[in-house]
Amino acid sequence: MANVIGVRFRSAGKVYYFDPVDIELKLGERVIVETARGVECGEVVITAKEVDDNEVVAPLKKVMRKATGEDLVQVEENRKKSEEAFKICLEKIQKHNLEMKLIDVEYTFDNNKILFYFTADGRVDFRELVMDLAAVFRTRIELRQIGVRDEAKMIGGLGVCGRTLCCCTHLTEFHPVSIKMAKEQSLSLNPSKISGTCGRLMCCLKYEQEAYEDLLKRIPKVGALVQTPAGTGNVVYVSLLEEKVKVKLDENNDLDLKEYHVSDIKIIKDAEKAPEPESEEEDIELLKELED
Repeated sequence: MANVIGVRFRSAGKVYYFDPVDIELKLGERVIVETARGVECGEVVITAKEVDDNEVVAPLKKVMRKATGEDLVQVEENRKKSEEAFKICLEKIQKHNLEMKLIDVEYTFDNNKILFYFTADGRVDFRELVMDLAAVFRTRIELRQIGVRDEAKMIGGLGVCGRTLCCCTHLTEFHPVSIKMAKEQSLSLNPSKISGTCGRLMCCLKYEQEAYEDLLKRIPKVGALVQTPAGTGNVVYVSLLEEKVKVKLDENNDLDLKEYHVSDIKIIKDAEKAPEPESEEEDIELLKELED
């Protein structure tokens, strides 16, 4: 077992473990730690606790110290310098006529490196840009290409629900989201309705997927032959979340429909998966481009 604290460097960013040594730390306190990219200032989001050794990436780095007032002043100065570096980098990108979109600039706490985050449709030859930036800032320069989901996380915004984007508030990692999830949740396959601000399928499709998968294992499909208390019939409608189905008992009478809870019926023969309507095929092709 290892004694660790959890530290986060960005809002809703990934949590990293560090050895607190003998320093007593509280939630929300700032600490100075050594990371793979240099010395950084982060926020304690998990107080000291014991975790299995296999949960820790060796070697476990130690907390250097609690952040002092001078350290916090340095953080603020770095933020201001990042804003200036952003403007300079934009000018250099235009100068070299590069097809790239600058998203964010970040100084490491010790000023030993400046990271420039950008998006682009393909590979970008930015070697001359790096040399120009190094000549201006006289420190190590790193250009890091990110995806559109990371772009949305850094910039922020509001989702179609009217709330702040999940990736900016609580999603520390992105999980794969697929068209299959939208179909199983009976959502519209219109790309404009199930894609997020980033242009990819909405992350929230993942939230309830496990519950839908469990329900789909137990509930018959439309067209299934089932045994009900009133006799056999075919399922004509399924309310997945209510776990109810409507069953047509008389083939000659379209009005002879009865609603049952799935616990009150028995599946005699489930229906095959229905083919995709032609009207949805085009939407599905478009949605495939939105999958990560």
